[in-house]
Amino acid sequence: MEAAWTAPSTAAAARAFWRSAVSSARNGFPGGLPTGEAVLTTAGALPAKFVIHTVGPIVRAGGEASARLLAACYRNSLALATEHGLRSIAFPAISTGAYGYPRADAAPVVSTTIEYFLRESATIKEVRLVFYDSSDAQIFLDHHTFSEH
Repeated sequence: MEAAWTAPSTAAAARAFWRSAVSSARNGFPGGLPTGEAVLTTAGALPAKFVIHTVGPIVRAGGEASARLLAACYRNSLALATEHGLRSIAFPAISTGAYGYPRADAAPVVSTTIEYFLRESATIKEVRLVFYDSSDAQIFLDHHTFSEH
């Protein structure tokens, strides 16, 4: 996850949410959430009903990006959203920040995974992709594989 500025008035709420989310996630995965898996927690004071947490693949210098694990992050998150009757979901660009997944390589994996899932599920009506900045969004737009229909 990229660093983001948090207003002082919400910093305490964010820290409390994070402690609660980590505690909830560890209850199901005492050794930590495995790469590609997803878990749903309440959203605490955030303006959402739930937060779905996932751990993307880490790409080391000279290492190969794992499309299979990145796709699993999105697929498993979408499956959890569907299981809980959620109609919308927003994703950051998973693993493309500090975890080093190449942005141009992530775009076709993400778009193919989301499009395939949505063809099979009618529950989710809206998927938002949220990027750290406009250059990240442009890289995605230049490399995605969404159909034109």
